[in-house]
Amino acid sequence: MGPITLLNDLPEWLNLGIGFFIGIGFGFALEQAGFSSSRKLAGMFYGYDTTVLKVFFTAAIVALAGSQLLSYFGLLDLNLVYVNPYYVTATLVGGVIMGAGFIMGGFCPGTGISALSIGKIDALFFLVGGLSGAFLFAESFPMIQTLAGANYKGPVRVDEWMGVSPGIFTFLLIAAAIAMFWLAELAEKKYARNDITSEI
Repeated sequence: MGPITLLNDLPEWLNLGIGFFIGIGFGFALEQAGFSSSRKLAGMFYGYDTTVLKVFFTAAIVALAGSQLLSYFGLLDLNLVYVNPYYVTATLVGGVIMGAGFIMGGFCPGTGISALSIGKIDALFFLVGGLSGAFLFAESFPMIQTLAGANYKGPVRVDEWMGVSPGIFTFLLIAAAIAMFWLAELAEKKYARNDITSEI
């Protein structure tokens, strides 16, 4: 919980315990939002159910705006927030593989675990497939290491890449979210389906 200044002096076991319960809460929220249903998740790609876009875009906005406010009041040290390194080629290839797996399996890793926790058998097969893919990636890494490390850009933040302040970027993201929510509503009306929107 390092970036949260109020928690820096807590023992490691308590920090890990807090993270554990946050994870449980996140999984519960996913299940309550309906993300344990592969049909709801696949509906994002077909346009008839854009709940995934709305929830995750809202989560991104809340996290971004919240982190800015916490930083402003001295409760969060943004310099300690980990930024993933950016590998252009690996991101493009991995994004295609992830997207294909998402639409074929109807889950992402987080929603798959959420669905498995309530007994969804299709989620079990999805996660076994994901673990098999991770194993194959690890075993074949020496052969694809050059591809995986190509076009390394370092830990890039989008606001820095755009050359704007974090506040301006937050405003731009909120504006983009409003536009996406409007387009999502149009898509749901155009591709509405009444036959398979609920899980049996």
